[in-house]
Amino acid sequence: MNTETIVAEKLLEIKAVSLNAKEPFVWTSGIKSPIYCDNRLILGYPQLRKEIAKDLAELIETYFPKVELIAGTATAGIPHAAWVSDLLGLPMCYVRSNPKGHGKKNQIEGPFLPEQQVVVIEDLISTGKSSIQAAKILKEADCQVLGIASIFTYELIEAEEACREADVPYYSLSNFSTLIDTAVKKGYLTVDNVTFVKKWRENPKVWGN
Repeated sequence: MNTETIVAEKLLEIKAVSLNAKEPFVWTSGIKSPIYCDNRLILGYPQLRKEIAKDLAELIETYFPKVELIAGTATAGIPHAAWVSDLLGLPMCYVRSNPKGHGKKNQIEGPFLPEQQVVVIEDLISTGKSSIQAAKILKEADCQVLGIASIFTYELIEAEEACREADVPYYSLSNFSTLIDTAVKKGYLTVDNVTFVKKWRENPKVWGN
């Protein structure tokens, strides 16, 4: 069994995936979705979070072997970035969505150097905006952003186009397609459920409005 399927199974087992067609979930971007993946639940499962950290570390070693610094997105990416940086023996920082309003007013917390090669850790990719924003902030600080590594991606075209435009490649341990296929096989979703979830992904900005 490949990593994509294993991670999808684990997310389903811990009930990190929720489905509600009648009362869709509203993302930060304003998009309404019948499906929601809450990777914060991973934090409550010590063995799973260790496995996720190991998989992310291996993904980074495969696609970004020159990495020198791990950067987590605030707040969901921070714990995973910490565990991954520990496994890889690399320094870590994290990127705030906005500069801190007091003290040094930092937006990047933790040590970093100009020209340092960085990989951004995100818990999931939806529209990609938060991850790309973190990458942009790091670039403005003269870091070299190699790419983004996440646990899950909804595989939205918007995210793919945004990352391509920003010239920031991204890789995820699992994805929407694998999650849906696995959910059907394991009996978490019916055929009718799959139909409307896939229809939502075709045009998420108008779904539920």
